[in-house]
Amino acid sequence: MEVRRRPWTGLRNAGHDLPEYGKEVAKMTLLNKNLFPEHIKELDQEHLTQLASEIRETIIRTVSRNGGHLASSLGVVEITLALHRVFDAPTDKIVWDVGHQCYPHKLVTGRFDRFDTLRQFEGISGFPKTSESPYDAFDTGHSGTSISAALGMAIERDLSGLSHKVIAVIGDGSLTNGMALEAMNHAGFMGTDLIVVLNDNEKSISKNVGAYSRYLNRLRMEFLYRMNRKKNLPSDEKGSRKLSTGLLAQFMQRARHVLTPSRTGAVFEELGFKYLGPIDGHDIAALCDAFESAKRLKGPILIHLATSKGKGYRFAEEDPVGFHGIGSFNHTNGKIDQTSAIPTYTSVFGETLVRLARNDARIVAITAAMKDGTGLSLFKERYPSRFFDVGIAEEHAVTFAAGLAKSGAKPFVAIYSTFLQRAYDQILHDVCLQNLPVKFIIDRSGIVGEDGPTHHGAFDLSYLRSMPNMVIMAPKDENELQHLLRVALEHENGPIALRFSRGKGLGIPLDDELKSVRVPSWEIVRQGRDIAILAVGSSVHPSVQAASLLEESGINATVINARFVKPLDEELMQSIAESHKYIITVEENALKGGFGSGVLESLSDRLRFDARVARIGLPDRFIEHGSQGVLRQMYGLTAEKIAATVTKIVHEKE
Repeated sequence: MEVRRRPWTGLRNAGHDLPEYGKEVAKMTLLNKNLFPEHIKELDQEHLTQLASEIRETIIRTVSRNGGHLASSLGVVEITLALHRVFDAPTDKIVWDVGHQCYPHKLVTGRFDRFDTLRQFEGISGFPKTSESPYDAFDTGHSGTSISAALGMAIERDLSGLSHKVIAVIGDGSLTNGMALEAMNHAGFMGTDLIVVLNDNEKSISKNVGAYSRYLNRLRMEFLYRMNRKKNLPSDEKGSRKLSTGLLAQFMQRARHVLTPSRTGAVFEELGFKYLGPIDGHDIAALCDAFESAKRLKGPILIHLATSKGKGYRFAEEDPVGFHGIGSFNHTNGKIDQTSAIPTYTSVFGETLVRLARNDARIVAITAAMKDGTGLSLFKERYPSRFFDVGIAEEHAVTFAAGLAKSGAKPFVAIYSTFLQRAYDQILHDVCLQNLPVKFIIDRSGIVGEDGPTHHGAFDLSYLRSMPNMVIMAPKDENELQHLLRVALEHENGPIALRFSRGKGLGIPLDDELKSVRVPSWEIVRQGRDIAILAVGSSVHPSVQAASLLEESGINATVINARFVKPLDEELMQSIAESHKYIITVEENALKGGFGSGVLESLSDRLRFDARVARIGLPDRFIEHGSQGVLRQMYGLTAEKIAATVTKIVHEKE
């Protein structure tokens, strides 16, 4: 992709060129036209500070309208500016781990004029995307990938006889991921030129856990200790910088006992990295000095930066978890719009699991750094000794659960669909092979929305359905979700997975008593005679609506809630096949290997049916970003689209 270059009109005031930098900074506007890295190199420190402020304001206003990852992006503004001031992207490669913190990077790489389309359908992505800009060196969306990708780029550079720099920017939470540690180990062994920028804010979505987290905390404390020794403390109203009593005094007392400055960065150095830091990640001058030093050094280098997540926006600084991934909000007061009392599927799961745990002490809950996102905050509060956050380590979470199940516990593993993909081998080898009763709670299945292809849960039915011993369930609404959780608890002869959508339920009242459901019984939601629609999970409700629309055009449809994707309700399915002329399967999953494929396989194996089968679902492609409503309309999963597709199928086959 060709790198765009445009004349920069950043230093302008009311349409008149400013002759020099000496004019008052506050009157200038640096982000009024497309900005590129070469323009950042022209700015002095005063203007870089102003530009940082304008970038933050733009991000806050845009995310308040579009939703997105706010706190993480606000925390890396100065890092982004320093990187682009010192290095020469896109020749030098900058790989952003996870990538949700890339908003400042997008604003300074020629995308300011499109930034208002952030995360909107056909707008710019909320993550790095190589097809969108040559400045995006690698597509990211999952944590722990940056160092591996950057090392691959660095090795290829060496093989090609080139000399550009490769930089991986990774957060302290992502550094706990096993893949990141594997890459560090390999990079240290190879010894090639590679720069790893560690953005350490100690404020991941969930509190960091593990030995690495404790080690980084020691380094953070040394940084603060050094800052105090330099008298770099906030002044009081009299200009005094003396250390006051209270929390900071307690910290200093603790720091004197635990710090060993001579061992700063020792772990990284043992891995083969030269260590620089900790450095104030919001001091542009200090950052530029560190990056310039790194450019001159050879071999693997780790630059440790201490930052504040949500920097520059008080509400995000006070609640970095709440403002990590957020919907629209009022940017002046930080209030999030709450227009509906309907609970989310996530909250129904969390509250029901607590309810079940009251009567069963063997229930334990496991998450991979997503306590709040998976609805387990209440469980941790009520049963802290039975709650385990393993950090960003989905593979370990699954095998850890297998060990618990093998020893008699009842583990519920709550992981988003897109992240559970990372533990495919552990599910297959460590759980299914031994037929262990691990309960997989798969949130954010199907179309997720604005986060795009790295976050859609489009493949879980396909990859889980192929695993021996696995049972897969999908509730049609929030009330059925709580009942199927009881089924999961009672299922003790093997693994079981329960998948559900992101967002609010349908407003269905929740039953007081949890009911058991026979595995693998389907439910006839609407009785008809001409065609049968077999729908899964979130597709059931629009399929019922579609049946009403079809009735108006003379097509009488049965609608089946196929709440068990594996095993299938073979008895009911065979009866449907024998009594209906057409079968239509509807699922919010990839058609390749999904529920519809299972229906076709089963009916084909029986060789005793004359019904014709058609499938509605997601095509064999990665689904772009956009709202759930827009994407469901686009891929034929709304009531109107399902009815239109069924009508077309019936007319074509007659």
